[in-house]
Amino acid sequence: MNSLRLRKARRTDARFLGSMLVEALNWASTRSVARVDALADPAAFRYIEGWKRPGDGGMIALDAAGTPIGACWYRLFPEHSPGLGFVAPGVPELTLGVVGVWRAQGVGRELLRGVLVQARQHGFTRISLTVDRANFAARLYAAEDFVPVHRRENSLVMVRLLG
Repeated sequence: MNSLRLRKARRTDARFLGSMLVEALNWASTRSVARVDALADPAAFRYIEGWKRPGDGGMIALDAAGTPIGACWYRLFPEHSPGLGFVAPGVPELTLGVVGVWRAQGVGRELLRGVLVQARQHGFTRISLTVDRANFAARLYAAEDFVPVHRRENSLVMVRLLG
């Protein structure tokens, strides 16, 4: 993907992260969660609420024209208010979303790799996520050395060491 460019996510990217959160929720063509419904759900909204707070980091993918086409970001949640992929205090949770027409073209993998480098540079030793077992992204995460640590009915909590 010679035309793909990554840049660090900024505070001004909050709206785009919301769009990519909706893309992540609508990972299958059979799923259709409207933006208004997704962002009204406190369990989902917390992944972008108040972006960019201490401990948050991420990358934005841009096409050749400089248009954002995907995002991967992480944030910390406290033990008393964990996210869906929470494994321990001090372990950030990752979210990845790519515009539908850009999926299965390597954008997600490049974003993921960029965020893993960034998280390591920020001193994190592990990163976690949750993914639906049927989501194609589960294979991407496994290929990038994420390991399942918890299994739920339809999803996996996965962790990657950043050492």
